[in-house]
Amino acid sequence: MRRRATSTDRKSGTVHLVPGGAPTPAEFGAGHPSQLSRSRVRTLVVTSGRDGVGKSNLAANLAVALGQRGARVVLVDGDLAKANLDLLLGVHPRWDLSHVLAGEKTLDQIVVHGPAHVTLVPGAAGAPELAELDDIRRELLLRSLGIADESADLLVVDTASGMSRQTLELCRMAHDLLVIATPEMTTFSEAYGLVKRLQQEGALTRAPRLIVNMATTLEEAEEATKRMQLFARHFLRLEVEALGTVPFDPSVGRAVRAQEPVLTAYPDSPAAVAYREIAARLWKPVPSGPDSESLSEHSHRLEA
Repeated sequence: MRRRATSTDRKSGTVHLVPGGAPTPAEFGAGHPSQLSRSRVRTLVVTSGRDGVGKSNLAANLAVALGQRGARVVLVDGDLAKANLDLLLGVHPRWDLSHVLAGEKTLDQIVVHGPAHVTLVPGAAGAPELAELDDIRRELLLRSLGIADESADLLVVDTASGMSRQTLELCRMAHDLLVIATPEMTTFSEAYGLVKRLQQEGALTRAPRLIVNMATTLEEAEEATKRMQLFARHFLRLEVEALGTVPFDPSVGRAVRAQEPVLTAYPDSPAAVAYREIAARLWKPVPSGPDSESLSEHSHRLEA
């Protein structure tokens, strides 16, 4: 059965029914600035509880994998103070989000085109003053991202690690929240802490989806995943979905040094295969043919 969407009147806060497909602002917290300016683009937010889990690398390669499947992807570097997605994609932006926040450029003026239908919204590197924005500039950022690209199929946002207010607000944007951890107990502890904090803040509209990165064996990844699911189910009443596992792969480090996604540098590597498998679970292309127009509104729907 097709679900009817709603829109929210910005002045009164009244929720109105809208025929057809867009997600409802009420689902994701009506009145929140990111929701008031939300486009119809599905939003995946990639986050982690701490540094060192390969989050940004995963976000960049996942965006490329989705692009290789035919999705038009806008990739946002939400780690404003320590941005590095431009290096991972091998692109060289002239401007970044710091210029948008300063009122010097528009979002359209700073974007750069990467591989495989991926458009990057670059963050700033070496700008500690952007690590924690004030409320006004944070709202400006959220509103800007809400209209990032009306023609895109997917918006992928890479956050800073940890539990800063900025990261929490970006996570609040998510239709699907992808939490990254490695099999190490410390990273799972931090990931669990982040999910708990998001639940306490009312920022979770559905259970997050877990990706175990840099796993040395499948058994190791499965054990860590079950541990996370058990804790979330018992203490938070959340059913965390295991979205996939990316194995430890030396090709990833070589691709980083070459400033190229591993999907294009080493397309047959174990990590590249894993990225493509995760992308296939997240997005299915629109079939061609006479029925494709009627299916177009579902083309960017993520699998539940």
